[in-house]
Amino acid sequence: MRARFLVLLGLAALLAVAGTAPAQAAGYRYWSFWQSSGGTWTYATEGPATARPADGSVTGFRFSVSEDSGDSAQPRTAPDFAAICARTPAENGTKRVALVVDFGTPKDAPQGERPPARRTACARVAPDATAAEALARVAKPLRYNSEALLCAISGYPKSGCGEQVSANEPAPTTRPDSAGNDGGGPSVGVFAGIAAVLALGAAALWQSRRRGR
Repeated sequence: MRARFLVLLGLAALLAVAGTAPAQAAGYRYWSFWQSSGGTWTYATEGPATARPADGSVTGFRFSVSEDSGDSAQPRTAPDFAAICARTPAENGTKRVALVVDFGTPKDAPQGERPPARRTACARVAPDATAAEALARVAKPLRYNSEALLCAISGYPKSGCGEQVSANEPAPTTRPDSAGNDGGGPSVGVFAGIAAVLALGAAALWQSRRRGR
């Protein structure tokens, strides 16, 4: 009786761990739009087609998967106008807008595509130019959908536009932490403990059968 209890206990633990493995949250794969504010990035409150950045400002674009603006990934390059536009002198009748384009990481890329290296550029445009016009000056080709949503910068990605990423898609491989866990599921120690319980139950069952002979 005791042996059967231990075996059932081990199986229950295994099923519990399998059922609690974290699932990848559903989100959307898209280009987010950012503006500089005091040397940091702020999620833009309007789209690049209507935003009109001032001379000396920095705008950023980041491709990633996120659920909403609250967890959207920022561009990984700091909004440093002086550094980005250092070789583009000011001219009367124009404005300079620094741009940061971050194509994201491989885990956020559509299947079969690889993100280009992130880049910066300084666009010289008309004083009333929008962020979209500044972007078009330095990062063609751009692709928009029928609702004027920015879908691709410099041709990336090749297809798709703000599509939802299913929660059932395979989770990307994550870097192990200092304890050797991958951060995406139960640790090796958990499975080892379950295996030990199962082995103990099997041994007890074998012993009970020997006594019954």
